Amino acid sequence: MMSSETMLVSPFPSFEGGFTPWDSQELFSIFQSQEPVRSNSGSDESNRKPVNSNSGSDGPNRKPLHSNSGSDGPNREDSAAEERKRRRMISNRESARRSRMRKQKHIENLRNQLNQLRIQNRELTNRLRSFTYHSHLVDSDNVQLRSEAIILRRKLSEFRQILVFRQLQRQISSAWPCNSVTTSVNEQTPSLIT
Repeated sequence: MMSSETMLVSPFPSFEGGFTPWDSQELFSIFQSQEPVRSNSGSDESNRKPVNSNSGSDGPNRKPLHSNSGSDGPNREDSAAEERKRRRMISNRESARRSRMRKQKHIENLRNQLNQLRIQNRELTNRLRSFTYHSHLVDSDNVQLRSEAIILRRKLSEFRQILVFRQLQRQISSAWPCNSVTTSVNEQTPSLIT
């Protein structure tokens, strides 16, 4: 029979640092991962390269993804993919530059059109002011001419009345010879209308 003290004693030797062999195996297996490390941040992915660790202490169930047996197939694929990314990046930069140039040219054309329209607007405004000024002058002349026409119509009407009155006087004086004294008096009186 075993004593109770021997049962409580660990059959494993004590390890420095407090790690057991299975803990340290898991710890080393993290650093021996064969998968590339990739960032999903989207910033400057063309400069990042996959990280492969070939420390030589692979576990028994692990197979290396890239063997250094002389076949450059995966490396060529990676370099071809990197080249495609680089070309696409250069193409995107060129496309963005052309787009900026087109926008800049379009803005410059719009500015030129705006300046031309401002000049045309200024010319049309000046013409409108000139037309309005001349229109006011013509209106004032028209008002003056109408008032003069009214005055001339009144004078013409007065002249007609005077002529009619004189014709009536002549007819009356020729019909009545005894009124010759009154006609000579009327002929001597000056006209009241000037």
